[in-house]
Amino acid sequence: MKQKTGFSSVVIVAGGSGTRMGRPKQMLPLGGKPVLVRTVEAFKNAPSVRQIVVVTPEENRAVLNAYFPDLVYADAGDTRLESVKNGFALTDPSARTVAVHDGARPLVSPVHIEACLTEAAEHGAAVLAVPVKDTIKICKDGAVEKTLDRSVLQAAQTPQCYRREVLAEALAKFGDEKDATDESQLVEKTGVKVRVVPSDYKNNKITTPEDLTFAEALVSENVQYRTGFGFDLHRLEAGRKLYLGGTEIPHTKGFLGHSDGDLVLHALCDAVLGALCAGEIGILFPPTDESIKGISSVTIAKKVLEIVRAHKAEIVHIDATVITQEPKIKPHYDAVRQSLAAVFEMPVESVSFKSKSHEHVGEIGRGEAAMCHAVATVKIMQ
Repeated sequence: MKQKTGFSSVVIVAGGSGTRMGRPKQMLPLGGKPVLVRTVEAFKNAPSVRQIVVVTPEENRAVLNAYFPDLVYADAGDTRLESVKNGFALTDPSARTVAVHDGARPLVSPVHIEACLTEAAEHGAAVLAVPVKDTIKICKDGAVEKTLDRSVLQAAQTPQCYRREVLAEALAKFGDEKDATDESQLVEKTGVKVRVVPSDYKNNKITTPEDLTFAEALVSENVQYRTGFGFDLHRLEAGRKLYLGGTEIPHTKGFLGHSDGDLVLHALCDAVLGALCAGEIGILFPPTDESIKGISSVTIAKKVLEIVRAHKAEIVHIDATVITQEPKIKPHYDAVRQSLAAVFEMPVESVSFKSKSHEHVGEIGRGEAAMCHAVATVKIMQ
């Protein structure tokens, strides 16, 4: 449901070090995208959210900028509460409501986000929560002292949403408390009743490796794999530079083309576009366009990567075979693989590159031309 009482800002807290995961959990891959990217996407799909403030270290921001050009960034504090305060200080003062969310909760539903914001706009404060499934016991010195009534217990999640003035008052009065584990505790102290909005168990916080496995299983339910085929052929001409897979190969001849003639990148780009059913590079970069004459094929590949992201997809494997009589390509296998991995922003372990001779048959066998066959596999999120 769409909130009818003004727009919302959100503060996504993603400043943790991830000690239990071995590295920052918010940047771990989840279904082909960093966890934090999926978190931001959920709020991008919430109609009333107009501003997203991400509290995260500088080194994470370049990755986010590749997906979202309009985020606001705040520096992380020494505690979660300090990070919330830093993020809240950068929220739009005209926002009616403000949501605070854990960066490591990537599977929150936009429907639940909107429901929580709407409840907060009406009552002042609201949190997402789910009923506790396990029996909870208070223990001391290795023994049970008391068993709690599970029927009245709720596990609080995020986002936790507030009218802006409610959160501002809570942070101003109790923002120095070090033992608070969430903002709703501070709001409760101001006398505002925090409403509970039903959520689901998918909105789990990724804290341990097991949590990530659970999240991967949920994401994989909506994954489709596709394979595309690409082909290119170019003549060799003396005096031109020879490019293969984004790297220059020493030779007396280079490929003749409207661009730099890198037939490996051309074939692979067409394979990727074919897997996406998104046309081919001749449509994106027509050879009749004189303004792009001599364009680097790396630039073409980066445009294809933009299309991949627009399709909510990920390239998971590429394989290219060059057929040429000259020069000898085998000494350059590793260099080309490394270059292709960098161009397509994927692990080198997922990149295959090889060559075959043409047994001195035809134009290719005479060293006048070369061709490339390529296959690409992409993973598409539905």
